[in-house]
Amino acid sequence: MAAPDPLPDLRFRILNWIGIIDQLATARANKDLRALKLPLAHFILLNHFSHRPAEAKTVTGIARAMQQPQPGVTKNLQKLVARGYLAEKPSPRDGRSKLLYLTPAGRAAHGKAIALLLPALSPAFAEWSEADLQRFWRQLDRLKVYLDDNR
Repeated sequence: MAAPDPLPDLRFRILNWIGIIDQLATARANKDLRALKLPLAHFILLNHFSHRPAEAKTVTGIARAMQQPQPGVTKNLQKLVARGYLAEKPSPRDGRSKLLYLTPAGRAAHGKAIALLLPALSPAFAEWSEADLQRFWRQLDRLKVYLDDNR
């Protein structure tokens, strides 16, 4: 009998697991968000705006932050504007550019989406203490900050 293949480096396995978790969570979120007629791509954009709701954002800045092609981001942002979740105003610095803002309706839609998603997430953490959650959050945040700073 052949010896089992050695496991890949733990650092790779951690990122691989995060990718699998993302895939599973994405499928579940897409399914759950159908009730709100809010595609996950739109929820992700609302989530991006919700971190600093009063801050104006440009399409270029959002596309850069999300590392996505600008045409796709533009299309999704236009749909959010059409639904009243985002407002757009001309940029005072560049007439070709628009500034986008989260509206109260967008903030409410984001809150409804989180309220809808949370019941499916809660059982996964039922056995976790608050200390476990805090410790895990700090480690994930550390990894996210590193990856964000080293694009």
